[in-house]
Amino acid sequence: MSAAARLGGLLADAALGLPLRATRYTVERGVAVPMPDGVTLLGDHYRPAAASGPLPVVLIRLPYGRAGLLAHALAAPFARRGFQVFVQSTRGTFGSGGHFRPFTTEHDDGLATLAWLRAQDWCDGRVAMTGASYFGHTQWAVAPYADPPLVAVSPHVTAARITTAFYDHGAPGLENALRWSVAIGRQEAGGLPGPLNPGLRARVDRALRLLPLQAADTAAAGAPVPFWRDFTSHAAPGDPFWAVADHDGADLSRMPPANMVTGWWDLFAAAQLTDVTRLQAAGVPVRLTVGPWLHGDPAELREAVRTDVAWLRHHLQGGPAPSGAPVRLYLQQAGTWLETTSWPPPGTRAEVLHLRADGTLTGDAGTPGEAPRTFTHDPADPTPTVGGPLLERPGKQADNAAVEARDDVLVWTGPVLERDLDVVGHVRARVSVRPELAHADLFVRLCDVDPAGVSRNVVDGIRRLDPRTVPAADVAVGADGALAVDVELFPTAYRFRAGHRLRVQVAGGAFPRFARNLGTGDPFAVPASGRPCRFEVLGDAAHPSRIELPVLG
Repeated sequence: MSAAARLGGLLADAALGLPLRATRYTVERGVAVPMPDGVTLLGDHYRPAAASGPLPVVLIRLPYGRAGLLAHALAAPFARRGFQVFVQSTRGTFGSGGHFRPFTTEHDDGLATLAWLRAQDWCDGRVAMTGASYFGHTQWAVAPYADPPLVAVSPHVTAARITTAFYDHGAPGLENALRWSVAIGRQEAGGLPGPLNPGLRARVDRALRLLPLQAADTAAAGAPVPFWRDFTSHAAPGDPFWAVADHDGADLSRMPPANMVTGWWDLFAAAQLTDVTRLQAAGVPVRLTVGPWLHGDPAELREAVRTDVAWLRHHLQGGPAPSGAPVRLYLQQAGTWLETTSWPPPGTRAEVLHLRADGTLTGDAGTPGEAPRTFTHDPADPTPTVGGPLLERPGKQADNAAVEARDDVLVWTGPVLERDLDVVGHVRARVSVRPELAHADLFVRLCDVDPAGVSRNVVDGIRRLDPRTVPAADVAVGADGALAVDVELFPTAYRFRAGHRLRVQVAGGAFPRFARNLGTGDPFAVPASGRPCRFEVLGDAAHPSRIELPVLG
């Protein structure tokens, strides 16, 4: 290793907040790994220079390339700490053969790669995996099926049911899907990435508003992107195309100990925390850190690498177990961390607030005969997105004044809080509605209103109403045709401060974060126009509407 490389490693360690190390290692690049179907995948093998004999392996499988920033931020920090690392480009990316069809080949390719690793004379049979986002997905595609099991995994900012990032309770996640499609469609062509490329970002913004949406990838990226075509063609409820991509139904008995990092504003947070609960119930040791981060936040990456160093040292090198509570949660607006034994944290109580006909948010249920409130969602002028868990900035919290001033958004506001209110856990709502059309979306958002009257989003959720899936466990149909719709909002750890007020919004969408519901029932990317939908939101004694908050004692 050259002096320049050692200096670069020290600088990378400093940027990641790691203790400075300069362990020498070698790198064999472009190692060919044959797949059962004859395709060859390429990987880079990092090995401690002074090592002799077989060692455990840290496996990282990713579609974004093996060199440059990713190498400095992911593989090299582990190699500098004496770990043997194998970084592999997934099928159809950066020299690996075949075609890149995201999420559809990682199970077979991952298991084949694991078998190949264990057959190498430099591997002692013990393999751990690490990585975030897509290369967290490549862990879920392997870990529940590996035999013998992996030693440890670190699936950060990802989810076993990966399609929750594409279709949130039936609503296609339009903006995140198109921006990611453009990113992967252009990643090997060079040039500035989307967030730093004003021209490209403007093209994506225009493409998001196209109708029909089938060719939005071509309009934004200049050529068709296979993932976009899969996303738009397989959005129907229960489409079997994605069965190979989702792993939430896998047997967890083979899952090894898991270290997870995510952020309250990460698009995978809700599904990932559901995974944590399932793993805990299955007896799998889990460590979890949730910070105030968006997807891809550098601070999120630093935390993932920092915690993984100790995690892998313990499981692969016999180092001490990581100290501290297994679950660390950043309490937003309090500037402090909570430490607990599990997720959701024990000791919360459910506080129910009712959406009343007069626009108030109160602990008292509605009375008989209260008139419904109404709004009309027009797909030709869809309710806009403000903030939230987006793949690219801006996201997180934002001033919601412009949205709340629209006549297609209803708001309910609570009284001034006399003391701090800490909401920690999964937030849920049940809204009683009568939509004019059978095909419609229901979007619910919880906001924090400060003493100056500024309303900022905290968590939200959406539910696509479709006659093919109604009634369902989360949608009940009353004798008078009213729907009682359960909407799962994002989880959070958030302090509503004394002097603030809670506010709930209800709307028919949040565009372009979610594809507008055109009300026709046709596949969402096909229609060129839509139909307005009038909603009645009820809150009387017979049709209560409410939000349920997990309040920490």
